[in-house]
Amino acid sequence: MIVMIVGFSLLILLSLKTYEDAPPIPAQAVDPKGAVVFTAEDVAAGQEVFLKYGLMDNGTIWGHGGMLGPDFSAQTLHGLALHHAEHLAQSRFQTAYAALSADERAGIDGSVAAEFKRNGYDPATGILILPAASQAAFDAQIAAWTAYFQEPASNGGLTREAVTDPTELRRLTAFFSWTAWAAAAQRPGATHSYTNNFPYDPFVGNHPTAGALLWSAISVIFLLGGIAIVLLAFGKFSYLGWHGDDRPPPPKLPAITPIAITPAQSATLKFMVIAGLLFLAQVLIGGGIAHYRAEPGNFYGLDLSTLWPSNLLRIWHLQLAIFWVATAYVGGALFMASALGGGDPTHQRRLIDTLFWALVAVVVGSLLGQWLGINDLLGGWWFWLGNQGWEYLEIGRFWQILLAAGLFFWFWLVLRAVKPARANPELRTFVNFFLIAAFSIPFFYLPAFFFGSTTHFSVVDMWRFWLIHLWVEGFFEFFVTVIVAVIFYQLGLVRRITAIRVIYLDAILYFGGGLIGTAHHWYFTGQTELAMALGATFSALEVVPLTLLTLDAWDFYRVSRGGGPAYPHRWTFFFLMAVGFWNFTGAGVFGFLINMPIVSYYEVGTTLTINHAHAAFVGVFGMLAVGLMAYLLREITSDERWPLVQTCLKVSFWGLNIGLALMILLSLLPGGVLQLRDVLENGYWHARSLNYTATSLARYVEWLRIWGDSVFILFGVLPLVIGLLAAYRDLWRRRVTLTGSTGPAVSPSLR
Repeated sequence: MIVMIVGFSLLILLSLKTYEDAPPIPAQAVDPKGAVVFTAEDVAAGQEVFLKYGLMDNGTIWGHGGMLGPDFSAQTLHGLALHHAEHLAQSRFQTAYAALSADERAGIDGSVAAEFKRNGYDPATGILILPAASQAAFDAQIAAWTAYFQEPASNGGLTREAVTDPTELRRLTAFFSWTAWAAAAQRPGATHSYTNNFPYDPFVGNHPTAGALLWSAISVIFLLGGIAIVLLAFGKFSYLGWHGDDRPPPPKLPAITPIAITPAQSATLKFMVIAGLLFLAQVLIGGGIAHYRAEPGNFYGLDLSTLWPSNLLRIWHLQLAIFWVATAYVGGALFMASALGGGDPTHQRRLIDTLFWALVAVVVGSLLGQWLGINDLLGGWWFWLGNQGWEYLEIGRFWQILLAAGLFFWFWLVLRAVKPARANPELRTFVNFFLIAAFSIPFFYLPAFFFGSTTHFSVVDMWRFWLIHLWVEGFFEFFVTVIVAVIFYQLGLVRRITAIRVIYLDAILYFGGGLIGTAHHWYFTGQTELAMALGATFSALEVVPLTLLTLDAWDFYRVSRGGGPAYPHRWTFFFLMAVGFWNFTGAGVFGFLINMPIVSYYEVGTTLTINHAHAAFVGVFGMLAVGLMAYLLREITSDERWPLVQTCLKVSFWGLNIGLALMILLSLLPGGVLQLRDVLENGYWHARSLNYTATSLARYVEWLRIWGDSVFILFGVLPLVIGLLAAYRDLWRRRVTLTGSTGPAVSPSLR
């Protein structure tokens, strides 16, 4: 309770300050003569254009979004600065900027930086005074962005002539120009811009702040201190962790009374089958996106953008990732709920089937709506039925409402299934934690409804990461910890007190750093240095529990050896071992690296971000989801069919892990390092533009990813799907037995 109260108090404080500290949107931006260049209405309408066409899944704003295109704010800022430099060169020396001598250019560069750092906004009138020749610079940017949307090869694979309406282009440029102004203009009372001097561009005077250096150093102290304290505790109290002394050694033979697979539990297998098929679709689409990075505008001689532009594929890639992992968790929780409750409530299977088809409708409807919305075929309904446009939350608002309702319905199904166990003192604590973790998933989806298409970008990014971060690095972790503890307890591998200690310990460690650590996403999105200070220090503590997973990984291996009750589920434990490895590597090592403010300042929105995302999301939540699939498959599949399914799981385990490792080692990690070097040498705008991404070296490194992707798809995901389909076919053949007409079926793993 102390951890949760302190954590949420500080997180709410930072969230409230976002409304106060967000960069102002001027009522009018005018040139020195008073001519209006753009208005607040233009900025809001431009943001809607940005969202409607899915441009956040093409490029980024302040480092957040897709990485197929440029950072729109950085590119616009540099373009405006170059135009101003040309204007000064002509007015002072009557020649082009490129023709100036070194001394002359140094004087111009200093004037440009000083001009862009000057904050001409008057809060009393809402008027922003722009530099001289701003109207001409603004018109030049409209022309530049008009050209950008013409050809897929030059914009990362957008549809040819993706945005052509002159009014929309003008409004979009106004939105980009406002983000560029906020990125350079000095925040009142500070020595840096509203975005803490992001992006790095010395031409406009943007350099890392003192806070970025200071809090990076302090975060290392928090990391080392946190690890030392926890390891000291583990050394002193030998009962902490799964390897506690109070756990009896695994018996050589199963020592559990065989349980029956209930009709509701058998109904959960189709959730896993659908999750596997969605996983397959997601990785195939991911391969298409990788090809857009390696060779935009040309898919082996075809222009793929005419049918499936890159921003649409990226939207589907992200949404399918959320859908397949969530579907696996939903199915696994329903299975465990019946196991805890000792049976099925009335009509539970029928209600689970209803939830399943509702989920299918949301998935199909939202993906189709996103295709229609991207192609501007929904008119004014694009936000409700098509694509909201916010990264990770692209799903249309109507489908979003249905999804939230479905998650609350799922929680009710879990609640009614575990209700009988609450009367059992031995199980009551497990059930309470199980319900808290399950309820947190739909409850913390609600921030997705706290903003719309015209809400201030800084405010939206704050609420987006309430959902994204707290789901992924908070309640999903806690939810899985509870499920693993229940499985261990039911298999007789740990005593009740050991499992409960692990749940408490993991909750304290996850939420101790994870709640306030949400702020590491807000360093450069319009918040003050307070967000940087708290985000850097507490996100460093997020690495502490991840180091302990390396201890868990060995325990998972040890308990799955020999002839004990865990042996039939050894592939579940192998996937849990993989989770420990990738959690430490992807979320711990790669995550801590890019979460340090000084590294994030140069890196955010580059391939190092993708490297962390793949290692952490696929390696952790993906492997957890597959581990739940493996558990259900062993519980439900017959002994006759199990050898085939087990072979599929074995191949899938090695294919997924080797493929992910190759993906990272051959492409994502070296590509990220090379792009980071270009940021340091030439500025952020350069490394995110075709000036770097179209170079032969960058494209070659992207092509190397084909080896990892191929292994991951062909030997990882495909065998998993085959195993799921084989198990479902086996279940279908035994449906008369499993529906109870001739008695319940005994779990094959415990028979």
